[in-house]
Amino acid sequence: MASQTLSAAPPGAAPASPEKGPTAGGRAGAPARPAPGAGRTRRFGRLLLTPALLGWVLIGVVPLLFIVANSFFESTLGKPLRRWAGLENYQEALGDPDAVAALWRTAAYALGVTAASVALGVVLALAVYSAWRRPGALRTVLLVPLFIPPVVVGVLFKQVFNPEGGLLAVLAKAVGLPAPGVLSSADSALFGVAAADVWEWTPLVFLLVLAALLTVDRSVLEAARLDGAHGPSLFSGVLWPAIAAAVASAALIRLVLAFKVFDLVSVMTSGGPGQSTTVASYLIHRVALREFDLGRASVLTLALAVLVTLITLPFIALNSRASRLEEEEGA
Repeated sequence: MASQTLSAAPPGAAPASPEKGPTAGGRAGAPARPAPGAGRTRRFGRLLLTPALLGWVLIGVVPLLFIVANSFFESTLGKPLRRWAGLENYQEALGDPDAVAALWRTAAYALGVTAASVALGVVLALAVYSAWRRPGALRTVLLVPLFIPPVVVGVLFKQVFNPEGGLLAVLAKAVGLPAPGVLSSADSALFGVAAADVWEWTPLVFLLVLAALLTVDRSVLEAARLDGAHGPSLFSGVLWPAIAAAVASAALIRLVLAFKVFDLVSVMTSGGPGQSTTVASYLIHRVALREFDLGRASVLTLALAVLVTLITLPFIALNSRASRLEEEEGA
């Protein structure tokens, strides 16, 4: 039958090709059309995002623009944007040695307490994970500092460091040593504030790292031990890859919290003795709400924002890299 059909075609005519059925696009070779209602779905999705975008603009962008505007004006609490000042506020704020020292002090403080909190949190999480199969009750006890308000932590540690009857003074006298004046010395006051800060936020690092450790299959650990992995080799080969992303995330969160320290300084030292514990947030508070100089406070706020951005960028990159490696290993 096929030969008869082909012979019935006129001489020189191309053989008829079989007709193609309609595709999803309606005709052969045409691009697929979007499903009905897809455009309405996208518009509805954008509509749902509108309140969040408006909230972000009102909460984030508008205050930032107001701070930037204030930095170029002579402003007070009662009369913001009173007189154009140009770069006078920048010259006055960034030309002040105490202000520059406060910014560098804040950076050193944040990096120091972050390193201490991460190290202690990782060690504590490894110890609890190794010693207890189900560390539920112990985990709750170790998280108690997180539940205490920073102001209360400041009052607590101020009493601990009190040279007249404080815990540290009692312990020093018990061993025959003079009571140390930690908060009254310019050389040690910032370390006293840092001790309170580390005590308060190390449990957060501990919690994040312990949660990552609890995801490790115990059978994998037993297999690694049978292969001869113990101590440092077991940690570097099995445990560290499992917790690296959690440690990076904890370090980033801890760093941001350290830059925001204000309550402890205000309660424990009020920025003293001298300027030894005056961090950037406390200085901004003092300039804005005690000296009523919003222009200079705005400059210090922008300077702190730039400093925080520059220091946190490597931590963000490290966090992204650790998360990516974890995903690749999981795949």
